[in-house]
Amino acid sequence: MLDSHLTAPRFIAAQPWFAGLPPALQERLRAEVSATQAGKGDVMMDAGSAVQGWHAVLSGLVMLQSPSGKGRLSAFIGVPDGEWFGEGSAMKPEPRRYRVVALRPTTLMCLPLPLFETLRQTSLAFNQYLVLHLNMRLGQAMTIIEAGRTQSPEHRVALYLSRLFWRSTRRLNLTQEELGQLVGLSRQTVNRVLRALEGLGIVSLDFGRVAILDDVALDAYLTATAAQ
Repeated sequence: MLDSHLTAPRFIAAQPWFAGLPPALQERLRAEVSATQAGKGDVMMDAGSAVQGWHAVLSGLVMLQSPSGKGRLSAFIGVPDGEWFGEGSAMKPEPRRYRVVALRPTTLMCLPLPLFETLRQTSLAFNQYLVLHLNMRLGQAMTIIEAGRTQSPEHRVALYLSRLFWRSTRRLNLTQEELGQLVGLSRQTVNRVLRALEGLGIVSLDFGRVAILDDVALDAYLTATAAQ
């Protein structure tokens, strides 16, 4: 894993809203962000736990899971390194509604709630960033709900490979097992769909990793499988 003591301040300083903050607040952010590490399969934050702040993945990959009834859990979304999550929880005075599970060795950063609230109250740039992030998450959530209700395994796997979920890269450092956990399908089913996509020239598979070769063809495949 990355050195969390070095990475957290650098990650914060690289945020688009950071440069416009007062120097004293910049220094507080560098000093007060913290990082925690976990191994594959560990629950890093549980449903029902108190919300400590806003979180970012410094390295690794986490899956957000929510109860789906009768004690079962359903995957909500995967969050790769470099992305924030939990802004909705940070803005509500209630326990966390989902658990955060590490799909591989992972380092998480926490921006404490008091600092999160200070940024919301004083920084226009921070609020603009937050609104864009919330809008992206809402779009992902609505798409997942619709796909889970009506769509085929082919459509669901293709959906989780799209730019809606992976904006910054088209070479996903994602195993078939991890993809299956996110989509809620068996590894065998995911493998079958990926092999079909590979045969169409849409993806390539290398040591269990997935690279998107043709986004236009992937979009066409999503359209073709949407009604299945």
